[in-house]
Amino acid sequence: MRQYERYFIRIIVSKVQSPSPAFQTIKDYLLKEIQTGTWKEGDAIPSEAMLAEQFGVSRMTVNRAVRELTSEQILNRIQGSGTYVAQQKYQATLVEIKSIAEEIRLRGHIHRSELHLLKEIPASEQLAQEFNVKAGHRLFHSVIVHFENDMAIQVEDRWVNSSVTPDYLAQDFSNMTPNEYLVAVAPLQGVDYRIEAVMPGKQVAEMLQISIKEVCLVLHRKTRSQGKIATIVTMWHPGQRYQFAGSF
Repeated sequence: MRQYERYFIRIIVSKVQSPSPAFQTIKDYLLKEIQTGTWKEGDAIPSEAMLAEQFGVSRMTVNRAVRELTSEQILNRIQGSGTYVAQQKYQATLVEIKSIAEEIRLRGHIHRSELHLLKEIPASEQLAQEFNVKAGHRLFHSVIVHFENDMAIQVEDRWVNSSVTPDYLAQDFSNMTPNEYLVAVAPLQGVDYRIEAVMPGKQVAEMLQISIKEVCLVLHRKTRSQGKIATIVTMWHPGQRYQFAGSF
């Protein structure tokens, strides 16, 4: 038995000590320089010839690392010009509803938000129909802009049913997101959503710091809790730096 144990130990140690392929070492180096901010979006990275000389490898090895990062949309190669750090597309999952603050923290980035509106408004005929309540029913309306590393990535325009969350207006949304609060007080029973590409109006464009000619990815979501429609939210994202992702 001890002979087998020594045999397995030798195999494990050998695997741990085996070096990464040269192309992976270069790939990891490029990613680290981007993630630490040494190279920012739009910056040119060193040429393949320079990287080959720096790491003492062939240009073919460097080319593989650059090619893989390009396919992963981390780098952008422009024929006859060079290779640049691509504009990052932030992701949001559609499979489970997470707070955007959590999504950002999982990427190792910093989240902050700006509250633009928080008030009580009687339900209009249209909103009353969507919430399945009577016209004039108390609804709460909030508009919040979310930032990732000081870049605006979402305008959250949310309507909330006062019957489900009567204390919504009393919350400090500088310390938590509406999603984090709602998950805690109104457990999710169901959700409907749809996504569309829409040109923003002037107000949304200003909050996202983009042109009114830039297409936005817009997520419309209705959630149910306690047998009622709890919230209806529209979330605007700049199409050039945001994407949705999910798996089943």
